[in-house]
Amino acid sequence: MKLRALVVDDSRVMRGIVMNSLRKTGLAEFEFTEAESGAEAIAKFHPDRFDIVFVDWNMPQMNGIEFINLVRASHKTDHIPIVMVTSEKTKEKVDLAMKTVGATAYITKPFTPEEMEMQVGRLLALMPKA
Repeated sequence: MKLRALVVDDSRVMRGIVMNSLRKTGLAEFEFTEAESGAEAIAKFHPDRFDIVFVDWNMPQMNGIEFINLVRASHKTDHIPIVMVTSEKTKEKVDLAMKTVGATAYITKPFTPEEMEMQVGRLLALMPKA
């Protein structure tokens, strides 16, 4: 399975960690597009261009919550899993991301490759087969 993934994080190192972890899962053949802010991600985003999105919470210009709000506003992206990958761990933050703005999964930093594989594997099992 090939997946087009948008990886959004203001840290180049963290984007690399996310992409390497995803490659190591062996769940799919990933084609990555990177963005270092929510604003840059919005400029690159189109619902026909990506199959899955990984986004950090805390970024300059536009944070991950604002990005998800904009992406989900049209409801043309409801089929695209959005994974919040963040150091924010409080129940209130998780609830805001998952229940209020529409993140599909929530992974806290630091994460293990096994956690990435479990979360992404669960999402892929729910995705329609091409």
